[in-house]
Order: sequence, then C-alpha cells, then structure tokens
Amino acid sequence: MTDEVEVFYEKRVTPHGTSGKVDAPRRYIGKRAYVIILKR
Repeated sequence: MTDEVEVFYEKRVTPHGTSGKVDAPRRYIGKRAYVIILKR
C-alpha cells in the first residue's frame, strides 16, 4: 500500500440485509477506504 493514510480505526462489521457493513464517520464520504479483515 503506497497511499498516504489519513486515519486508522477499528470497527465491527454489522449485518445489513444479506451482507455486512462497516460504519464510517460522515467526514469520510467520498474518500477512498481500505477494509482489512483479520482472522482471530
């Protein structure tokens, strides 16, 4: 990953219909995001 990171935060994936979602603050609307799924 070579992009500059603005912020890093942890959120839980929650159910949404037949898939899942991760909520993000409104200020990030229109920004590009990465989701990294960790095996625990």
